[in-house]
Amino acid sequence: MRIAVTRETEAQEPRVAATPETVKKFKALGADIVIARGAGVAAGIPDADFEAAGATIGEDVTKDADIVLKVRRPAPSELAAYKKGALVIAIMDPYGNEAALKQMADAGLIAFAMELMPRITRAQSMDVLSSQANLAGYRAVIDAAEQYGRALPMMMTAAGTVPAAKVFVMGVGVAGLQAIATARRLGAVVTATDVRPATKEQVESLGAKFLAVEDEEFKNAQTAGGYAKPMSAEYQAKQAALTAEHIKKQDIVITTALIPGRPAPRLITSEMVHSMRPGSVIIDLAVERGGNVEGAKPGEIAVVGPAKIVGYLNVPGRLAASASALYAKNLYTFVETMIDKKEKTIAINWDDEIIKGTALTRDGAIIHPNFMPKTAA
Repeated sequence: MRIAVTRETEAQEPRVAATPETVKKFKALGADIVIARGAGVAAGIPDADFEAAGATIGEDVTKDADIVLKVRRPAPSELAAYKKGALVIAIMDPYGNEAALKQMADAGLIAFAMELMPRITRAQSMDVLSSQANLAGYRAVIDAAEQYGRALPMMMTAAGTVPAAKVFVMGVGVAGLQAIATARRLGAVVTATDVRPATKEQVESLGAKFLAVEDEEFKNAQTAGGYAKPMSAEYQAKQAALTAEHIKKQDIVITTALIPGRPAPRLITSEMVHSMRPGSVIIDLAVERGGNVEGAKPGEIAVVGPAKIVGYLNVPGRLAASASALYAKNLYTFVETMIDKKEKTIAINWDDEIIKGTALTRDGAIIHPNFMPKTAA
């Protein structure tokens, strides 16, 4: 059983899909591990550390690999180097990329999308969305503090008092909760909003104030999977009015709202941005999916009226060492379920809920019901 870890081909991706710790764990399962030369350098892991953990360093690492571990979906140019029937496990970004999925199917690969992991107790340690979003929420506050021209905590000095910054977090998922906690630790006055009623208690438990139109629709605004439901136009109008008035008084706004498979919902209009105080900062964590903020530009800091709108891409990758450590552990925990520990061979249980939820391609076809061609579905 041979497991390969490749270099990422995207210039904006510094993360790596393994660490010396997970290499040792894979070796204990009976696997041979080969790491592409330089794969971990951008994440602070030199080749020597992988070798010390028992890995082999090579160039064409996918050629004979039974399992290929990546951060992002393999590029079309990579597929020819993969063995037919190999398991390819990565963050696949499948929504809207059915053509890329077909290319993997045509190459005979068995592809798994880590971001489709079912939200069940057994799979929590494999949940890459949570592990990476947690870091994104933290980094969002650090990036906001860097761009904000004032201190975040209140400071009382002989020369006068510096008031605490007001931080508003929109979307209270994993990223939002970490942003709240980080901003609170840095001494900011924090408010937060979300359409899911269950988040109110979570926000208040972190010492922040909750802001929402709490009507009947709000009380039923969460799916069984824990995601926010799309809200009615009437509710959106009421919430937008409340938000618009609140944003005028904020120094920093962090938006984190995403619904899987859909464009990011628009939370902040240009008019709201222009109503903010001079020097205000907005961090849009949803910019890769169209953005929560009107005027946000992917990969750029846009100055719009009195505010800066920060649209950094791959925010977890801005903490590459930490993000790689968590992601690699997510991968190991997932792959471990596919290995017969006695025989030290791959043994996939295709009836397993976790496998069914993440498998994209098999036997030359797209098999996930969300992405199968309509005629096949």
